[in-house]
Amino acid sequence: MSGFTKEGLVRNYLAGRWSEGDNGSSLAVEDPGNQDHVADCAIAGEASLAQALEAARKSFERGDLADMKPSARGQLMIRIAAEIRALAAEGAPLLCRESGKSLTAAQDEFEEAAQYFEYYGGVADKIEGKSIPLGPDYVDYTVLEPYGVSAQIVPWNFPVSIAARSLAPSMAAGNATIIKSPELDPLALAMLGAALERAEVPEGSVSILNGIGADLGARLVASSQVDQIVFTGSVPTGQSVLRAAAESVTPSLMELGGKSAAVVFEDANLDQVIQSLESGIFYNAGQVCSAMARVLVHRSLYDEVIARAVALAEGLTVDHGLSNPGHTPVISAQQLDRVEALTSTARQDGARIATGGTRLDRPGYFMAPTILADVAPTSRVAQQEIFGPVCCFTPFDTEAEAIAIANGTDFGLVAGVFTRDLARSHRVARKLRAGQVFVNEWFAGGISTPFGGVGKSGFGREKGLEALFNYVRTKNVAISLKG
Repeated sequence: MSGFTKEGLVRNYLAGRWSEGDNGSSLAVEDPGNQDHVADCAIAGEASLAQALEAARKSFERGDLADMKPSARGQLMIRIAAEIRALAAEGAPLLCRESGKSLTAAQDEFEEAAQYFEYYGGVADKIEGKSIPLGPDYVDYTVLEPYGVSAQIVPWNFPVSIAARSLAPSMAAGNATIIKSPELDPLALAMLGAALERAEVPEGSVSILNGIGADLGARLVASSQVDQIVFTGSVPTGQSVLRAAAESVTPSLMELGGKSAAVVFEDANLDQVIQSLESGIFYNAGQVCSAMARVLVHRSLYDEVIARAVALAEGLTVDHGLSNPGHTPVISAQQLDRVEALTSTARQDGARIATGGTRLDRPGYFMAPTILADVAPTSRVAQQEIFGPVCCFTPFDTEAEAIAIANGTDFGLVAGVFTRDLARSHRVARKLRAGQVFVNEWFAGGISTPFGGVGKSGFGREKGLEALFNYVRTKNVAISLKG
């Protein structure tokens, strides 16, 4: 693969060229499934960032993407999608090893990344303004213009697909883009640069840089050369990004954490509930911002649901992601420590550990699939994002009580309703404080459905046509025809 690695070092994709970073420094990437060394990745520092910013600004001012015929820009993005698919056979096992996720999940992530470029490539020539009637003496219209240079910080849980989720609409709108990759698993994302190179993306229009968040990420979002910021990650880091953005009043799109609740009513199909639980909290070891982290169950079904949830958790196969088990490790030793420590507070706060609750005694960073029963709505595990394979169960008696509990956190990313009553599903969905509500299937939806939260889950929307409006700004042109 041209330029991606050199003597075993994974390099940065810097303005269309491959770079070994600054001062010869690198990060060692570890396999969380067995603690083996995977590869080293070059670190981009201050000098690399300055080059990327300068190249992005020049690319935007030349109009490399913005002035490209929109249909041609769309065709470019379709080529990128094809190149991503061509790299998936090599990239998915690498992503599996560096992130710990299953091989199937890694393959799906590459496919999803390709689909983002296809979706937004298809709308690149449909970003339209409108005409506003002011009477016969005026012509008034709007133009949707790209911001300029988009700075995008990508998290470690889905690095390839989330990078594509923001890069694709950014490119479709005509922006130049700089991506800061996650230091825990930057390798497969660096391969995205190879797809861009093969598709002949204009030099300077995209850079993918690896570095430490507190250094490279902080410098990137604080730069006066950045016109827009896209951040996906934790609330504390997001708040730091927003403070930096406030200095230059940089528009920002924030997708932060969640503590999402599913409400299981007395008429729910429990097979649907358990199927959703498996994907909703145990997929990717629960390291999903929109995870099914809380399950509120009508008291009449509570004991049965707990029993079935425990059977599910205890029946999951545990192994390295390459063997496609039902349960995989968390990303790092630090993450395992955090998940286990927060889970340990459950018993102190009056909950019952129905199964799991501790790390597994085996190589790698494996947390036992965990079911917490009788969780008080105000307890720490019910209020704080665990970001691991831990689900909190709480009984309720009335619809109003369930809605109050579901809405009773600082977050508002997604929520779920399980019921056979169509009127109830609509009524409860309206009352839930969330950016997206799933009914009878957690993670229903896809690339075409808008995604984002309220409260401390962030603001702005990714995915779907609505995401495009985060990557453009509206200019109004009013022309007088008098005289």
